[in-house]
Amino acid sequence: MTVFQHSSDDDLVKRAYQAWDAEEWQQAGKLMETALRRAPDRPGSEKLWFDAALAYKFLRDWPKAYELGREAAARASRGQQDPAFWNLGIAATVLRDWSTARDCWIGYGIPLPSGEGEILVDLGITCVRIDTATGQEVVWARRLCPTRARVFTVPFDPSRRFGEVVLHDGAPNGERIVEGQRYAVFDEIMLFTPSDLATLSVTVTAATTDDVEALIEVFSRHDLGAEVLTSGELLCKCCSEGSLPQERSIKAGEQVVLLAAPEHRAVELLDEWRSGRPDGRQWTGLHPAT
Repeated sequence: MTVFQHSSDDDLVKRAYQAWDAEEWQQAGKLMETALRRAPDRPGSEKLWFDAALAYKFLRDWPKAYELGREAAARASRGQQDPAFWNLGIAATVLRDWSTARDCWIGYGIPLPSGEGEILVDLGITCVRIDTATGQEVVWARRLCPTRARVFTVPFDPSRRFGEVVLHDGAPNGERIVEGQRYAVFDEIMLFTPSDLATLSVTVTAATTDDVEALIEVFSRHDLGAEVLTSGELLCKCCSEGSLPQERSIKAGEQVVLLAAPEHRAVELLDEWRSGRPDGRQWTGLHPAT
């Protein structure tokens, strides 16, 4: 705990961390800020600035997290992976202050190409645990910056969509293993950019698993989505947040496939898929998923 010279400041800090321990973030942040405004640069104040900003991050009060986060970052060492830069980078991203966000990622120690405006780079594939109308779901996504990723699989819950950009936290909370390669699972903070591609449902009949793979490939080739409904797996919280080997479960025969595409385009691509082997591929019942 940070120690201040004046007893009144000590009492504020003590009460702030009592509120912190009780997860009363509003009270904790307010008390910390009051103490800091009295003595902004006393020994140990850099931790208090960080914790105050973090309390407002927990509250999703982004303007306040940004304001206090700037003070925390100003007292942090650049290039040393100081989390003050990361938290300010998140707040700046939410507020679309791209110049501050870019400076934060560089200050944290992440090399980014120079530029202005929205940060759009390819930082590889990851997983994100998103909030849905029925609970939570882990989806695959491509990172656009250290804290945003675009979903490229079709969520099983139609309240969420293929193509969404989500804001995620910086600390991994689980991992998925595919063919020996490990991918971090990050928790969603918020939906950053919605997608206009509603999820459709269709019943397909495929003679072989290769026919199912071909259907997925047809939609993927056009930057759209297809996901076999039975490939979803229900997990408890402990398993979801653990290290989990994963592979797509594909079978032949009649099954439901979820699609992310405008309806007219879905019809065109389904017909294209069927025409490739009409004796082994059929589809019917295209409709909005519910």
